[in-house]
Amino acid sequence: MKTILIAGAGIAGLAASIRLSREGFRVVVFEQSNNAGGKLNELQMRGFRFDTGPSLFTMPWYLDELTDEHFKLDYEKIPVICHYFFPDNTRFQVNSDINRFVQEASSFFNVSPQRLQKFLRKNEVIYRITSPVFLEKSLHKASTYVCKDGIRGILNLPRIGIGTSMDAVNRSAFKDPRLVQYFNRFATYNGSHPWKAPSTLNVISHLENHYGAYYPKGGMISIPKTLYKQAVHLGVNFHFGQKITSLNHKNGRITGLTLENGDNHFGDAVLSNLDVRLSHKLLNLPLPKKIENAEPSSSAFIFLWGIQQTFPELGLHNIFFASDYKREFDTIFKEKSISDDVTVYVNITSKMDSNDAPPNCENWFVLVNAPANIGQDQNELRNMARIAALKILSARLGKNIEELIACEEYLDPIRIEKNTGSTFGSLYGSSSNSRMSAFFRQANFSKSIKGLYFCGGSVHPGGGIPLCLLGGKIASELIVKDHE
Repeated sequence: MKTILIAGAGIAGLAASIRLSREGFRVVVFEQSNNAGGKLNELQMRGFRFDTGPSLFTMPWYLDELTDEHFKLDYEKIPVICHYFFPDNTRFQVNSDINRFVQEASSFFNVSPQRLQKFLRKNEVIYRITSPVFLEKSLHKASTYVCKDGIRGILNLPRIGIGTSMDAVNRSAFKDPRLVQYFNRFATYNGSHPWKAPSTLNVISHLENHYGAYYPKGGMISIPKTLYKQAVHLGVNFHFGQKITSLNHKNGRITGLTLENGDNHFGDAVLSNLDVRLSHKLLNLPLPKKIENAEPSSSAFIFLWGIQQTFPELGLHNIFFASDYKREFDTIFKEKSISDDVTVYVNITSKMDSNDAPPNCENWFVLVNAPANIGQDQNELRNMARIAALKILSARLGKNIEELIACEEYLDPIRIEKNTGSTFGSLYGSSSNSRMSAFFRQANFSKSIKGLYFCGGSVHPGGGIPLCLLGGKIASELIVKDHE
């Protein structure tokens, strides 16, 4: 039986461990933290429970296909995807039923249903062109492009908007700046700048508008817990609290890995679910220029607040938009700083599970987009982000939010990097602020070291739960094929 070593127990690594175990491999996973999940974690304090990582759950079927009948994740589709609060004090709820969304958005934003439907169909076309090639297969294998889907994808490249920015396309489609701001927001799903990212990223809004959003019972932490239980059931061997100090190779072939305690482990292949920059550091190899020169994605300041009041006007997901959206992103990506006018995301899982907060209280996960850490004074930036978030939340909700905070904790780029190994604290590895950024991501396999593979948010196809699940699938399929 051949042995596959997996470095890191993030979502992609967990998905790959399940697939590889089912293919008959002996799978051993090494994780420096004390639990599986990577960025998906949780914190409890003073009767409040918080998910501390990704908070949006979409396309659950990618997870369902990994689990047996006895390990299925219990989740439900939420009727309202997100509550939006605009700078002019108007509010709009995005309904999970796409027909209702079109009806309500057409009226609210004063756009014809036909125009909105045309825009949504265009995004669906982008998805149907890109999904079989750019999301479900390796971009770095010739076989991806010589099949029917690959040829179709190449012939249809002009239709996916790779040469125009997201903002340019959205602004040409709609007159209401609020609707433009709504669609521009989806660039943040992979840590990018809407004025720089290609409009191909409008495919993200299609996934949410068309398929809806879901809530897993027990919170987002139940996702890695479910995958971990399934993997253990299949015989995957996990080693927690084990920091990897090197990925070993000899004569152009991977041989195994070494732990901080000095133990060496050998395998027929190694799958790295670590940040791509960290992977190359552990390999003692220079970064490829395309990765070294890639612009890091945005990071975040996350504030976990136990709030001593309930707000009926808020839902599970809430967005409070900045007045000058472009300035916010220019400040992040050009000035590497925080604007005094920020967009604030608030996730409140106690809306779905009352046990996540004491009676008459709410657990607020508050996120402000931030630049990657390149040596700025993070204490100063965090204080700026906190002040700006409290200002906009208090103004829009008509309450002094700071007076309602019963307990508080935070994550910043430094802590994110320390906890998850994400270089610079960037949430998605590199940004998508250029038309070729997707092709510049690390491939799911090494071209120079045989038997070495990659998965996770910093490699192809990218970050976020669905893409990490797909990345684990792509990498495991490559391993299976190479060892047939």
